[in-house]
Amino acid sequence: MTVTGIITAIIVGLIIGALGRLVVPGKQPIPIWLTIVIGIVAAFIGSFIAGALGFATGAGFHIGELILQVVVAALGVFLVSGMYGRRSVHR
Repeated sequence: MTVTGIITAIIVGLIIGALGRLVVPGKQPIPIWLTIVIGIVAAFIGSFIAGALGFATGAGFHIGELILQVVVAALGVFLVSGMYGRRSVHR
């Protein structure tokens, strides 16, 4: 993976994570860096699923792939914010 590929993955992860965060209702108590990480992971998982289902054939932009990535990101934000929000300090 090149430097350009890494920068592109971070930018796409930011966008996918933000879209996933917008889809989930309510306030999510997770930091922006975690949203970016969720978005990057969701982009890879969504691309894999889209390829397996035949949505992402060939090069270029595919709306079905983007929708899958956002759905995976929303699920990730939902799950992580639920776990992250339950952390508390008992004294």
